[in-house]
Amino acid sequence: MRMSRKKSHLLPKRMRMSLKLHHLKENVFMRFGVPKVIISDGGTHFCNKLFNNLPAKYGVKYKVATPYHPQTSGQVELANREIENILMKVVNTNRKDCALRLPNTLWPYCTAFKTILGMSLYRLVFGKTCHLPLEMEYKAWWVIKQLNFDMQRVLG
Repeated sequence: MRMSRKKSHLLPKRMRMSLKLHHLKENVFMRFGVPKVIISDGGTHFCNKLFNNLPAKYGVKYKVATPYHPQTSGQVELANREIENILMKVVNTNRKDCALRLPNTLWPYCTAFKTILGMSLYRLVFGKTCHLPLEMEYKAWWVIKQLNFDMQRVLG
């Protein structure tokens, strides 16, 4: 599923349709606003009455991409391949924890600088750079060190 402004949302393949619709409404529509268009690959999990009712309810155009048409799905396939490469590096050998690791996999993908855009996807969507928790922790430590605070007293 590709969202407007190059925002992708990935869901585990084996998720009930009611949960997918809930995710779409709660984590996409409510967080980023209602997109103008949803483009899908025409999979059976997107081409059913239950799924088609939600975009119609919110006035979203729903389009099915032409199969094997690289101009339509090329960027999506590239994004999927990049995310899959990151995911394969963090899942265990039996790959049963893919669904659990997916949110943590999307962080590096969304915050990495994209040469073609000249910025990260995070900056494109939110208009600012993303500061990761580790960066914030390091900056706080650096400030404490610069101001010569007693680390034991600060941490205690």
